[in-house]
Amino acid sequence: MDSDISSSQPSRRPLWVSSPTHHDSANGHTPLPSPSSRPKATPPTTKPLPLASISFRAFALGLTLGVSLTATFLLSYLTSPLWRAPFFLATLSLFHFLEYYTTARYNPAAATISAFLLSQNGYGYNIAHSLAFLECLGRHWVLSARPRWTLLTPIWWMLPMQLQLSWLGLGAALMVVGQTTRTMAMVHAGSNFNHLVQMKKREGHILVTDGVYGWLRHPSYFGFFWWGLGTQVMMGNVACLAGYVVVLWRFFRLRIESEFAPSVPQLHFGWTVKNPSFCSEGGVFADHLHLFAEEENLLIGFFAMDYVTYRDKTRVGIPFIS
Repeated sequence: MDSDISSSQPSRRPLWVSSPTHHDSANGHTPLPSPSSRPKATPPTTKPLPLASISFRAFALGLTLGVSLTATFLLSYLTSPLWRAPFFLATLSLFHFLEYYTTARYNPAAATISAFLLSQNGYGYNIAHSLAFLECLGRHWVLSARPRWTLLTPIWWMLPMQLQLSWLGLGAALMVVGQTTRTMAMVHAGSNFNHLVQMKKREGHILVTDGVYGWLRHPSYFGFFWWGLGTQVMMGNVACLAGYVVVLWRFFRLRIESEFAPSVPQLHFGWTVKNPSFCSEGGVFADHLHLFAEEENLLIGFFAMDYVTYRDKTRVGIPFIS
């Protein structure tokens, strides 16, 4: 009868009491387990951030920034044109530090090592900046004894002093505008900002049409394009300036305008969706990409005519790209 009753009625034992393995010989009752033997609830586990690696990278970038700025001021005081090389290194350090800092400040869930964008940009990114250094240093050391009127001759050597200062001011302005716009885009997107393209639309997707997005459809594209050109204007690089213009303009034109383009290395430099799973306001070269127009098509699929209307009312801010 006991077995029939227990099978037809719910057990009154606490849920944490395990099935009896033996009976108390003194009273015939099953002894309760001691508190130390009771199962303990397992807290939810989250993947810890590699704080040591993050701290090391932040420290290295800060140290590089400080040393580079010191070298820039010292070489400038000595009237050496080589001040541009450490200045370029300082701007790169600041750029990558801001990528992580802004992400950590306004989107801490995405503040992983990859947010620094130090190794995620691919070989093309590294080659471009390495060539900029080589042109600057090579122009000074290799071509110093050659006639000034060469392809690698600094542009400012051909200009009066007042125009030289204006040229440097132009480069500085382009860098400030580009970096500020890019950072503002990240801040405005906040926790919805992501350096990687997200392929799914989840609940809560919102199309951003205010702030910097009210003026520019791809503010991070705009920011990186003009920031990159500004660095080469400041460096006085003729060949790399032309190369940056061609490569960046061609990429962004294909990225924004093409309906069907072949698979090529990917750049995530900006997007206009404010949501937890689809926002690619970043600066990443990936190994492969879908069709260039897939991002635009996804947005149209997500937001239908709302995105089409928004697209028609905004601009890209890069010449000859609509």
